[in-house]
Amino acid sequence: MVASTLPLTVRVIRAEHDALAAMLRTVPLLLQAQQRAGAAPDFGALRAMLFYVDEFPERLHHKKESELLFPRLRALTPTLRATLDELEADHAQGERAIRELQHSLLAWEQMGECRRDKFAEQLRVYAARYLRHMKREEIELLPRALEAFKPQDWAELDEAFGSHQDPLAPRPGQAADTAYAPLRERILAALPSPFGWGPGLA
Repeated sequence: MVASTLPLTVRVIRAEHDALAAMLRTVPLLLQAQQRAGAAPDFGALRAMLFYVDEFPERLHHKKESELLFPRLRALTPTLRATLDELEADHAQGERAIRELQHSLLAWEQMGECRRDKFAEQLRVYAARYLRHMKREEIELLPRALEAFKPQDWAELDEAFGSHQDPLAPRPGQAADTAYAPLRERILAALPSPFGWGPGLA
């Protein structure tokens, strides 16, 4: 199916996944490059990135999946119930994990280099789990939803998933939320190209 003809819900989920995946893959590389160069980490930018993950993917994206998408799939495709249980558990675990990651970053900032490795490892584990989770949703859930859902299902989902604008996954034709413009600019300025506005990694 041509991307432009897909339901808005699917396009939003994929776009938000792509933006988050790019950030999760880029931040560890950025930290490694800074460490090799002996450059100080930008803690303000790292806090902004973790705030973004908590504010959008964890609180909005997951909430809509758990409350709207997953129940419809559970009702219409019983064979997916075990998969949905596992992905729902991932959502619950993610809320705890982002708090732990935020605490670990604060510990590094306040306690110094002795806490760098713990943060880096927690970030690596968090990113790997999140990337795996998103891939499962796209491979195991979305194709089944496209098969099972009726136009009315998509209309209700599209209204919900289209009701917010992820600052890192803007949609053409939709006005950006100016309240989140500084957050978007802070994150993109700190990340290297091609995802962000900074110089590419060597």
